[in-house]
Amino acid sequence: MTTINWMEEVEKRKEDLLSDLQAFLQIKSVLDEENTSDQAPLGEGVKQALDYLLELGKKDGFQPKDVDGFAGHLEFGQGEDLIGILCHVDVVPEGDGWSVDPFGGEIKDGKIYARGAIDDKGPTMAAYYAMKIVKELGLPLEKRIRMIIGTDEESDWRCVEHYFKNEEMPTMGFAPDADFPIIYAEKGIADFDLVSTKKMDNHQSPVAKIVGFQSGRRYNMVPDFAKAQLSVREGHTKLIQIFEEFIKNQELQGRYYVDNGIVTFELEGVSAHGMEPNNGKNAGLYLAKFLTSISIDVQAKSYFTLVVDHFFGDSRGKSLGVAYEDDITGELTINVGKLSYDNENGGMLGLNMRYPVTFELNEAIEKIKSLANENGYKVQNFSDSSPHHVSADAPLVKTLQKVYEEQTGEEAGLISIGGGTYARSLSSGVAFGALFPGREDIAHQKDEYMYIEDLLKATAIYAQAIFELAKNK
Repeated sequence: MTTINWMEEVEKRKEDLLSDLQAFLQIKSVLDEENTSDQAPLGEGVKQALDYLLELGKKDGFQPKDVDGFAGHLEFGQGEDLIGILCHVDVVPEGDGWSVDPFGGEIKDGKIYARGAIDDKGPTMAAYYAMKIVKELGLPLEKRIRMIIGTDEESDWRCVEHYFKNEEMPTMGFAPDADFPIIYAEKGIADFDLVSTKKMDNHQSPVAKIVGFQSGRRYNMVPDFAKAQLSVREGHTKLIQIFEEFIKNQELQGRYYVDNGIVTFELEGVSAHGMEPNNGKNAGLYLAKFLTSISIDVQAKSYFTLVVDHFFGDSRGKSLGVAYEDDITGELTINVGKLSYDNENGGMLGLNMRYPVTFELNEAIEKIKSLANENGYKVQNFSDSSPHHVSADAPLVKTLQKVYEEQTGEEAGLISIGGGTYARSLSSGVAFGALFPGREDIAHQKDEYMYIEDLLKATAIYAQAIFELAKNK
């Protein structure tokens, strides 16, 4: 058959693509659990965005389906096998500091600006137009193509969980919600708490008694703030001097307040994604380190010593006895995302462990449980998302490599990550774009944007990929 110029086909539809994307971006599709209904179980905004895509697909001749407001899909083609394209329409809250309307879809300087421009409405619209191109060209296919549309990717993934309880699992597919070239492996992600199980009696008169301590709210983020309140018997000035010297030596920012015998210490760290704790400075761990250097009550001393001995300067699980790495996904990492302590309940650590695809998780958890028990703690609130890996020799991977290289002229190397994408929801799936190498990742930041050039290029790549995956062999 005649060779198809995919980019030329994209250019023919450029104005419609941009117009549809702008309308899509203008929907404030942020999770809203306070205003739900049977038709909109995750809020009106995300439901409106889902409806927008389903209506657009219906108009363009795709077969739409709304799966109870949690998700939906658009399908075309015939055949037993199903190619899945997993996208999501929900976005994180816009935040402050924008120089443009965060839900305006403004185009300037070769970019389109809005919350969701790169994560994930821009790539979703690129994939949609890729399907539209293949359909409108009437190309011979022997498989069905289905865009699966999620509404809860930025929080708890209830959308895909509900979807795959009720709908067919694709034979293979990709998620346009990450980086090019191809992410073929993702670490497992386990969240759990270590919670104090016993209360200790003080047999000494310490300089300070810990009234409260708090750091972090999310397992998957390095905390950038920590706060400790101490009831100080004597030596307030000396204690403050020790704190000032500590933050100076650690090159950190901190503050202190004194009120009715209660000294409050606040410490600022550096936030980072939990997939690589070493990219940040964990405020909770640093403040715990300071607290172990002064005279505090026995119960608190035990807690902060546990925290420091097993996690300060050790994000690889060495002290826990679970350090591990493989050639596919690299090293295991542990992020201490949440820390809290008070006199009544004792201490808690909220941990986020990202582990390689060949790691024996059950053995590691037993080790951690044993160590926790020895120190008067137990493992609670355990949840796990298994690692995901598609062989480098799989037909899906080889096909996408071929397409990427033909469209860009660049090598399609394989990437493994510590994060998680919708690709892990598929039995055989990879993450495939739409952020190109060398581009800054501004997802979740103010003035989020996607280059128009990249949007068009991604559409051409996805169009050829869909055709190559579904055509007659």
